Amino acid sequence: MKAAIFHGSGKPLEVTEVPTPQPGPGQILVKVAACGVCHTDLHYLDHNVPTFKAPPMILGHEPSGTVTALGAGVKNFKEGDRVLLPAVLTCGACFQCRSGRENICDNMVMFGNHVDGAYAEYVLAPAKDALPLPAEMPLEEAAVIADAVSTPFHAVVNRGQVRAGDNVVVFGCGGVGLNTVQIAAAVGASVIAVDIIPQKLELAKKFGAQAVINAKEVDRIDKVVKKMTGGGADVAFEVIGNPKTIADAFSCIRKGGRTVVVGYSDKNVELPASKIMFFEQEIIGSLGCRPVDYPKIIELARTGKIKIKELVTGRFPLDNINAAFDLLRSGDPGVLRSIIVP
Repeated sequence: MKAAIFHGSGKPLEVTEVPTPQPGPGQILVKVAACGVCHTDLHYLDHNVPTFKAPPMILGHEPSGTVTALGAGVKNFKEGDRVLLPAVLTCGACFQCRSGRENICDNMVMFGNHVDGAYAEYVLAPAKDALPLPAEMPLEEAAVIADAVSTPFHAVVNRGQVRAGDNVVVFGCGGVGLNTVQIAAAVGASVIAVDIIPQKLELAKKFGAQAVINAKEVDRIDKVVKKMTGGGADVAFEVIGNPKTIADAFSCIRKGGRTVVVGYSDKNVELPASKIMFFEQEIIGSLGCRPVDYPKIIELARTGKIKIKELVTGRFPLDNINAAFDLLRSGDPGVLRSIIVP
């Protein structure tokens, strides 16, 4: 099969022929229909972030496709079935999994990190983790559910506990941020989107934001948000990974409010402990998504309550995968999610 091989940070991916894997017991072989191009992969390529499996290896953790071969003992799928593969595979046996928090599994395995991923014509997956996709859903665009949609779903529904009628503010309107906007809107919240790029704020309106704020145009964003919401947001989401915007998001919540950190940063953040205590304000993290939630997300997409086709703004054949990453590096505000279509 053809695959894009990762040889280490600072090197382009090499598209070449490699042996097609064969499914072992409990595994399925999936012919990849599409795989999303994610910033996580860019960290491996450009920023010396190590993969658990040493290169050479195949990146790509956001795939959809069709089952082409079954390993021994697989009974829940047949050849030709359309499937979504979650970005992270869970063990189901550790303390976190047994506590219903599989997204922080102690033994998690990630495609394109711990094992070979889906920037290839075929990918191996445990049958227990694959998710059936309805026939009416577009197979290629469905790939973005694996990470770009599922991560904000978990952040909004499970960690943020957003309810109908809540006031929500979202800092950052990139791909994951826009999905945070649209999922919060889908569950009935009034959403304010914050960014510094006008084009991204216009996109946020199309994805359900009722109001937008250009952070460059205001002196005190917390004052603006509190005026718009009558005292502060019930839940704030930081989807950038910047200590300043994490602090800004926290400053925008009401008494008893909650701040959810979705963006990754390796830097420390200073927050007023007095407010956390005296106003009973919460700040919590959010990572990935639990397996149990994927069918709910698929149903939201199937019924049109959330958009997936509109999230895909670029398609690249496997041979042009490095061009897809160049586009991601460009920071073009019109780029939401590119997909690789082998």
